[in-house]
This record gives sequence, C-alpha cells and structure tokens, in this order.
Amino acid sequence: MSLHRKGRTALVLALVAVVGMAFRVSWNALRDIAGAVGADDTAAMLYPFVVDGLMALALIATLVLAGRDRTFALRVLGAYTVASLVLNYVHGLVPELHGRTVDWGRLADWDPANWALVLLATSLPVGSIYFGSDLVAKVLHHRPGPIPAASANAEESTETERKRSTADLPVSTPAPITPNAVALPRPVAVGFLKSTFPAKPVPSIAPAPVAPIERRAVAAESTRPRRATGRVPAVAKSTRPKRTPDQLLAEARKATADWPDAKVTGEGIRRAIHTSPANARTLRDTLLAERAATAAEVA
Repeated sequence: MSLHRKGRTALVLALVAVVGMAFRVSWNALRDIAGAVGADDTAAMLYPFVVDGLMALALIATLVLAGRDRTFALRVLGAYTVASLVLNYVHGLVPELHGRTVDWGRLADWDPANWALVLLATSLPVGSIYFGSDLVAKVLHHRPGPIPAASANAEESTETERKRSTADLPVSTPAPITPNAVALPRPVAVGFLKSTFPAKPVPSIAPAPVAPIERRAVAAESTRPRRATGRVPAVAKSTRPKRTPDQLLAEARKATADWPDAKVTGEGIRRAIHTSPANARTLRDTLLAERAATAAEVA
C-alpha cells in the first residue's frame, strides 16, 4: 500500500512539473498575441492565465463531474486547447510578434484570416469568464452518487429474484432421513410390603384351566394410500409410441433451428417436443455443443 501511494504521488508531481513547463513555453506566445491585439503590459502578462488557466480548470472539472456536465467540461477543455494551439502556431509563423514590431490588430496578411485570429484572441477572455463560472458552479453543486455495496455473490440480489425452470436445474439427491431415537426410561423395581396383621390360613384353590391364545398375523396399518394393482386398461395407456434418443434429437434440432443460443434451454425444449426434464437437459447440452463446434469450424 505504501509503495502504491508513493507511486501515485510521484506521478502527480511529475504531471504538475510537465504542465508547469508547458505553461511556461506557451507564456511568451500568448503574451505577444495579447500585446498585438491591443492589451497593455499588465493585461498581456495575465492573458496566458486566461487561456491555459481555464484549460486546467476544465481538466479538474472532468475529474469531478459526471454525465452531461462532464461532457460539457471536456468540450470546454478541447475548445481552449485548440485555441491555444492556433495562437501558438500563429506566434511561430509571424516573427514580428516576437519583438512586438507588428501593427496592432495585424496577425496575418490575409484579411479574412486576420479577422478570424483577432476575433479568436479577443473572445477567449470573455469565454473564460462565462465557461469558468459555469464550471465552478457545476462543481460546487455536484453531488456524487452513492457507491453500491459489493455483494458476496454477484448473481444474487436482494431486489431481483431469478426464477429457473425445473428442466434447467441439476438433478439433486434427497437428503437422508435420520431417525430420531428417543431413550425410554429404565424400569424401576417396586417391592411389595408385608402385612403386619396375622393372616388366617386359606385353603389352596386350584387354578382354572385357561385356553391358550392363538397367535395370528395381522397386517400393519399404514397411512400411505394403497397403489392400484392389476393391469392398466388399454384405454388408459398412451397411444403415442416411445421415441428413441435419435428421434428426440431430430425433433429438437427441427424445433430449435431458428432459436438463438440464449433461448435454447431445457424448459423450452421440454415444452416444444413434450419430453421429460432429464431428456430436455440432455438435448440442450447436445444442441449447444453442436452449435459451438459449428461456430469453431466457421471461425
């Protein structure tokens, strides 16, 4: 982190140094142009700040603003960059501007070009007042939008629920059912207390014969409904013959011939050719593989 911060600081300092040297090189040209269009010494010294200074302001505004305001700042930056380039180019073509021996208001020999250059040089200060004030107002009234929080899974959202068909979902294995063993209380032996009263002798009584209970097997009751037994009537059977995998693939190819890749899903194939979700998933994978191989051969 420390090295990264130092690198960014060094980059910013180098950029400031380059911009400062470029401003110094452009200083003489813009000062001489201002003197040629009638500015006094003080105005000529401040003229470079009007042009190149607004360029720096527009550059900062592009880093802060967004949307249409950022586009406006980029246009101002581009316009004043072109204007500074034209004035520096004229300063290089007219040697008289270096020694300020040129006549006032005379930047070119051809009159239409001279009028255009004088109009450009004299309109830049007015444009700096207008565009500079507008950019400062936009920067002061700019409210940055909230930064969206990063979610753990980019495909899941708290606001949007994505529904998938059962044919596109992978086949899942049901979780095993663990029996809940409940421990029964252990039996406690209970003793019978002897009576303290003397008991009279009682004659023994022979036990009456008891018929043994016959054990019979009883069917356990079940809460599940009983399944139907016996043969299914011919009327209830489906009259449509069972299709082979090749027949299913041929029907799927015919049904999805004009479908895009995004529409080739298991649910769509299942509804188109009336087959099971498992067969639909297999056909989907086969068709997508064939399309990928065809695209690779064409490429």
